[in-house]
Amino acid sequence: MTYTAAKTRYDSMSYRRCGRSGLKLPGISLGLWHNFGGVTVYENARAMVRRAFDLGVTHFDLANNYGPPPGAAEETFGKILHQDLFSYRDELIISTKAGYGMWPGPYGEWGSRKYLLASLDQSLKRMGLDYVDIFYSHRFDPDTPLEETMGALDTAVRSGRALYAGISNYSPEQTREAARILRELGTPCLIHQPSYSMFNRWIEDGLLNVLNEAGIGCICFSPLAQGLLTNRYLGDEIPGDSRAASPSIFLRPQHITEEKLAKVRALNEVAQERGQTMAQLALAWVLRHEGVTSALIGASKVSQIEDSAGALENLTFIEAELSAIEAILAS
Repeated sequence: MTYTAAKTRYDSMSYRRCGRSGLKLPGISLGLWHNFGGVTVYENARAMVRRAFDLGVTHFDLANNYGPPPGAAEETFGKILHQDLFSYRDELIISTKAGYGMWPGPYGEWGSRKYLLASLDQSLKRMGLDYVDIFYSHRFDPDTPLEETMGALDTAVRSGRALYAGISNYSPEQTREAARILRELGTPCLIHQPSYSMFNRWIEDGLLNVLNEAGIGCICFSPLAQGLLTNRYLGDEIPGDSRAASPSIFLRPQHITEEKLAKVRALNEVAQERGQTMAQLALAWVLRHEGVTSALIGASKVSQIEDSAGALENLTFIEAELSAIEAILAS
């Protein structure tokens, strides 16, 4: 059956300007880090992408190594795009990244010009695209001159293979220097993608100030702490279909300590008082910063995307709520 996007897709989603650019991103963006690779049920992945777009999620975030195996998420998304969304291409923001290991040898990872541009060409081929909207340096390379890495991003934009340049996982100092180089090249840094959640607040220690000064947008990944800041782990046992129950270097059973669970239970009480789910509270808390453009979620089912989008219905916190949250996190 031919897919037709919901006519109401822009009725409830809020969009925020990305730094000092002309681009706006939805408050909630969908990341394809997990659950879109070769081991995924294709129709479930397809249903999630379609539902996200119907809810006004116009930004789909990928990277060359997303899968498993690496490259598989881009292939899956490319298939969905051409099957369902290609007539809506001009309504979409599609991003990809390069920085982590993709192929053997010295040119298959990090930040060299050779690797970044070769990877971008491969990503475009996997998705069947002429260009992506945002191309990121996925991580800082300590052994490659930053001028070379940023120069590759500038080339990607000037060649038409990307519309904007971004960086991810860069420290405040690295971000400031990267922004300076790109600005001098004439291709301003559009956006930074750092990790940020109630349990991971490193960007508050300098990075947000750097982004504000440079006019760079901020899209936060793992705002739900890999699912820990949801109701999935409030029971006595780890759910069998959860991320912690599957092989992962990011969230393992030993990470789910009783101390953290006690905090999640207390935070869940705050969420209930606000009329939100735990996930909605966590997303609203991240988006409370004016400098945060979008919260990047992952999902394994359509209902999770719907729940996350519901966070945008209440992004306002009173001082008593913020104080209560701070007290819980400090306990």
